[in-house]
Amino acid sequence: MKKAIVGLACAVFLLCNGAGHAEEIVATVVGITDGDTITILTPDHRQVRVRLAEIDAPEAKQPFGQRAKQTLADFVFGKQIKVAIRGTDQYGRTLGRVYVGSQNINAEMVRAGAAWAYRDYLTDYTLVSLEWEAQKNTRGLWALPANQIVAPWEWRHNRGSEAAFTVSPQAEGQCGGKHYCRQMSSCAEAQFYLHQCGVRSLDGDGDGVACETLCR
Repeated sequence: MKKAIVGLACAVFLLCNGAGHAEEIVATVVGITDGDTITILTPDHRQVRVRLAEIDAPEAKQPFGQRAKQTLADFVFGKQIKVAIRGTDQYGRTLGRVYVGSQNINAEMVRAGAAWAYRDYLTDYTLVSLEWEAQKNTRGLWALPANQIVAPWEWRHNRGSEAAFTVSPQAEGQCGGKHYCRQMSSCAEAQFYLHQCGVRSLDGDGDGVACETLCR
């Protein structure tokens, strides 16, 4: 009887993969905090905060922050989702890949230009390709002026100071003679020179991100 109860609980709430001991939560999304964090309601009526793993969306006060939140809401709010659990972060949030049916929402946020591939925690490198595709097609945040395109981790590091992300007037208006990362004053300027001016020397590993020492 005890084994039957445990098995039933596993099937309803934590769907266990016997081979890899992976866990999945099936629940309903009841809240959207920002572009990469949601609140879900489990079948046993517990609320769980979930941070979408391997992506990083603009902060609320950043350009596109509220639109990223709305994009995530459009994908998941009020829907039943599956969370493939990847662990817990330092704030106690469940980390995971979020699915609506077979649709990987983490990947869709990057594809839509509503989030970056979070390189410090990346294991799914297809996200980098999706990010580059969004940049190339100027989707979402990639349609913003170059001086407003700032990776969230850089924004947090600089405490959201707008002055820290000013692109030089030369880069704003035209492509100058800069060819090296040491000449760049910010991540935004480096991205401008890579994607708007075609300075490929700024992207040594060809992943679509310029000057990764600046943009991480």
